[in-house]
Amino acid sequence: MSGSKIINVRVRDVRFPTSLEQHGSDAMHTDPDYSVAYVVLDTDTELKGYGLTFTVGRGTEIVVCAVKALSTLVLGKTLEEITGDFRGFYRLLSSDGQMRWIGPEKGVIQLATAAILNAVWDLWARVEGKPLWKLLADMDPVKLISCIDFRYITDALTEQQALDILLKAKTGKKTREEQMLREGYPAYTTSCAWLGYTDQQLTQLCSEALAQGWTKFKVKVGADLQDDIRRCRLIRKLIGPDNTLMIDANQRWDVNEAVNWVTKLAEFHPLWIEEPTCPDDILGHASISKALAPFGIGVASGEQCHNRVMFKQFLQASALQFVQIDSCRVGSVNENLAIILMAAKFNVPVCPHAGGVGLCELVQHLILFDYISVSASLSNRMCEYVDHLHEHFKSPTIIRNAHYIPPVDPGFSCEMLEESVQKHQYPDGEVWRDIEKQ
Repeated sequence: MSGSKIINVRVRDVRFPTSLEQHGSDAMHTDPDYSVAYVVLDTDTELKGYGLTFTVGRGTEIVVCAVKALSTLVLGKTLEEITGDFRGFYRLLSSDGQMRWIGPEKGVIQLATAAILNAVWDLWARVEGKPLWKLLADMDPVKLISCIDFRYITDALTEQQALDILLKAKTGKKTREEQMLREGYPAYTTSCAWLGYTDQQLTQLCSEALAQGWTKFKVKVGADLQDDIRRCRLIRKLIGPDNTLMIDANQRWDVNEAVNWVTKLAEFHPLWIEEPTCPDDILGHASISKALAPFGIGVASGEQCHNRVMFKQFLQASALQFVQIDSCRVGSVNENLAIILMAAKFNVPVCPHAGGVGLCELVQHLILFDYISVSASLSNRMCEYVDHLHEHFKSPTIIRNAHYIPPVDPGFSCEMLEESVQKHQYPDGEVWRDIEKQ
């Protein structure tokens, strides 16, 4: 089966009109329409691979064009050829001699690379009959390391060091896997406190979440300080002193502004401030981290971090206390494996970014792998959960007692319901035709 040859790459622009009800609204993205560039790899067998990358509306069509441009590098390849030299295949996609000029390994071309590679990993897991987290957890460490491109990061993590981390974590691995299957991985919710929500909505959603067993809450901040103080006070009062609060500015501030603003929110004891400034400003994050350390507030970032090289520098500069991997921003599983292993080397917890369309479905596999096979720790670790749009997936995320329950279906949980895809395809799907008429 691993000889499955890829004979066609299909990609569609699928958008959900989430801006109508302010879902996903934050200080920088005030009207997001959660969207995906959705990829299907057809093979010469009955098996298909499904992948996606996440966007917030306009611009998805550009990612679709990039996927089409890269698809020529995939067509005609067998799964065996790809997985036999996955590092080489990753490099083929990310370093094509002409297309790398519009990257390299960043922006639209990297989003497109992620969508295609997510589909390849989905196909591989389906062929092996395992959910992706299990494929990774069961994989021989040497084979796993061979999937990673270590170019540009060996000054922070060598292949041997990565291998040593995986070998060390073999102790207790079976017990951790059983624990995950039994209890799930701890999650936190962002669904209660989008920036566009009213106080009444915040109160209602927070109260409902507490009743469902949620203990970790994230609040969007950054548009207006007095408003933030009021909202943080409201949420802290609702959740009590012992539950965990995080705040997220979505890149709104300059460096000094971030320090001043967060200092004024320190009374609400947030565990972290997320994306306080430009996501490319490594030294800025380091300054903010240093300034906020006396308040016990960490800095978290990563959802818009281009690639493993940037994560390397964030870690080397002690600029992050929480690493937020994203399943679609960097080069798929391959690059996220490098980031997870670097975070372990620097002893910084991985707390993935999720939400959007399909991000929860995908990233749960990576964080399960991190706990079972790499970090072996749950200390200060949790995975974001947003309760939107799961109903459009064949194998939607399962949350029980505020924990991600490990998926059991083979694959990377990327496959969407065909009816949903057709209905929300942009601009010709039924949903968008109806909005056009209004």
